[in-house]
Amino acid sequence: MNIFVMMKRTFDTEEKITISGDRIDDSGAEFIINPYDEYAIEEAIVLRDKHGGEVTVITVGEEEAEKELRTALAMGADKAVLIDSEEVDELDQYTTATLLATYLKDQELDIVLAGNVAVDGGSGQVGPRVAELLAIPQVTTITKVEVQGRVATIRRDVEGDEETIEVELPVLLTAQQGLNEPRYPSLPGIMKAKKKPLERLDLDDLDLEEDDVEAKTTTVEIFLPPEKQAGKILKGDAATQVKALVSLLKTEAKVI
Repeated sequence: MNIFVMMKRTFDTEEKITISGDRIDDSGAEFIINPYDEYAIEEAIVLRDKHGGEVTVITVGEEEAEKELRTALAMGADKAVLIDSEEVDELDQYTTATLLATYLKDQELDIVLAGNVAVDGGSGQVGPRVAELLAIPQVTTITKVEVQGRVATIRRDVEGDEETIEVELPVLLTAQQGLNEPRYPSLPGIMKAKKKPLERLDLDDLDLEEDDVEAKTTTVEIFLPPEKQAGKILKGDAATQVKALVSLLKTEAKVI
């Protein structure tokens, strides 16, 4: 079974985000594998161990993303691919999906896994876009998957309820929290990861021009939400508190 995992390098979720010149300032920030993608990597390894085959982890990014790819290899993936985005001026969901799908269309694949969303952007678009470009079925927010022959039985989260779906391979799946418990890289895994293949590709290798992956959206401005103000405690009897509350809603909150 040939399993591919689409991975993204994101800010550590403990990082404090700062804005400089209408852009996120990532100087000195720590980066990690997108947590939802960790579920995808873990599930890919579990499926490979059960059914045989190979797990390849792919990411779009610059040279720094090799660190996260090596972490995925240390978890147990067999190969890694870095699609270098250095030549690309702006990355959006269209650009990322096009680069990933262009690589994947030439591969023999059974399952493509990805995180349901990335914790930085949270759009959840890349997985479905890739499935559309590859013309294969997609099932999102999965919490369980079992494969029998060429059929996958999948349980997915649907806004607090669950749905069970059967689909023929190949298929693209996006992982939701609760699918599994991602493993930590072991010391032997870390040592083995240093020798596992990590392929680096650029636009020429994918037979793409810069115009082919030009972003369809432009970020106009990035800003942090306003700091929360201290709450107010209303004093007096109920009638006095109601009167004060209505006045505040009119004059300060301006919601009535």
